[in-house]
This record gives sequence, C-alpha cells and structure tokens, in this order.
Amino acid sequence: MEHLSGLVDFSDKVVLVTGASRGIGRAIALVFARAGAKVALAARSADKLEEVAGEVCAVGGEALVLSVDVAVEAEVNQAIETVVAEWGRVDVLVNNAGLIDFGPLHEIEPAAWDKVIGANLTGAYLCSRAVAPIMEKQQCGRIVNITSVSAQTGGVSGGVHYTASKGGLAAMTKTLARDLAAHNITVNAIAPGQIDADPELLTPQQREKVTAMIPLGRLGEPEEIAYAALFLASSMADYITGTTLDVNGGILKR
Repeated sequence: MEHLSGLVDFSDKVVLVTGASRGIGRAIALVFARAGAKVALAARSADKLEEVAGEVCAVGGEALVLSVDVAVEAEVNQAIETVVAEWGRVDVLVNNAGLIDFGPLHEIEPAAWDKVIGANLTGAYLCSRAVAPIMEKQQCGRIVNITSVSAQTGGVSGGVHYTASKGGLAAMTKTLARDLAAHNITVNAIAPGQIDADPELLTPQQREKVTAMIPLGRLGEPEEIAYAALFLASSMADYITGTTLDVNGGILKR
C-alpha cells in the first residue's frame, strides 16, 4: 500500500482541464497544480486562461494554455496533440467545460439546444475520444466528468437542454468506464449541487431560496468540487470506476 503522503502526489503527471478559465475549472486546475501536476488549461477565452496560467505558476505548477472550443473536433484533436508534443502524455482528463442556460421548453430554440448539448456533452465525448488512445497506450489514465445534481433531479435551475446534457454525461460515464476498464483507465463523474462559482448567476432572492433547500445551509465552493476531482484522479480511487460522486450539501440524498 502506498504511503499516505504519496496518494495525492501528481508530480510528473499531466492533467487536462476543460473549461479552466473560471469557476470550478479554475479551482480544479489550481488544486492539481498544488499537488504537483502539469496542467493543460483548455477554454475558448485565451486571455482568461493566461490569468489562470499565471496563478498555476504562482503556486509552483506548470501550465499550458489551449484556446479551444470543445464542441469542434478539429480543435480538440489539435489541443490534445499540443499537450502530447509538449509533455508526452495525458494522465488525467477533467471534462468540466459547459454552458448553463435557462427557460421553459417553448422558449428553447433548436440552436440553443445544439449549443448547450455541444458544450456540455459533445465536448466531453470528443475530448474523451481524443485522449483514450493515449491512455490506452500508457495502460493507465483517469477521466473525471463534471455533471450536475440537475441530471438527477431535473434541476431547480437550467433548462431542459442543460439537464439533458448533464444526464447524458452521467450515462456516458458508465459506458466509458465499462469500455476503458481493461486498459486501467477509470471514468467517474462528480455531480455538484449549487456551487458559488458565478455571483451573477443567481439574484439575491434566488440565492436565498436555493440556500434554504440545502441541508448544510450554504452554497458549495468551487474548491470543494476540485478536491473531489483530485480524489477520483488519485491512487486512493484506484478501484472506483463508473460512479457519480454527489457533492451537493445534502440537497439530494441517495
């Protein structure tokens, strides 16, 4: 059994985080950097990624900025090739990139459906498809998908396209876990509850209403999702695959 101090040591490991420019993705990147990982930061906004890269370097990590739309196959493949050319491998993929959108069914146009499904579900598929051969060659790897409590409950926020995309991601997690297990690749998901990642997402009234529904009496912090991702990617989770870890303050109890 590995000594406890080494269980979350990611020295010489390469971690790719999508949606890394803000919120949960930024927190995940910084937590892995503090654990010693080289972190590839992927998002559409290069300027914001540069800021996060500076933060990664400030905590002693190495960062690689990848301006990429995860819903575009060619951009994803190019990004993965860049990571391998720079660092030679991909040990962990965190599929965090996504969009949240609101509205009743009759107000959600097909273009909005396609945009949300593309960012939240197609992007995770394309990134997983691109890194799988690399991890298979290594005979090891971790994929962590960030889904949502909305996938399980229908949600207190977000439209049907958002909940459908997150539900699809949760289901995809199980299938990928089955398909990749023979190569020592684990695939798991994290289902956050209401996370305080964007202060503009909720009005004060909405925030008060949502908080009242949470048994722990507060919104979650982005770092609390990051710690869960670190656990699932670590040696402590070697025998965990195909599962969804709920990090929601007790709003959903299963």
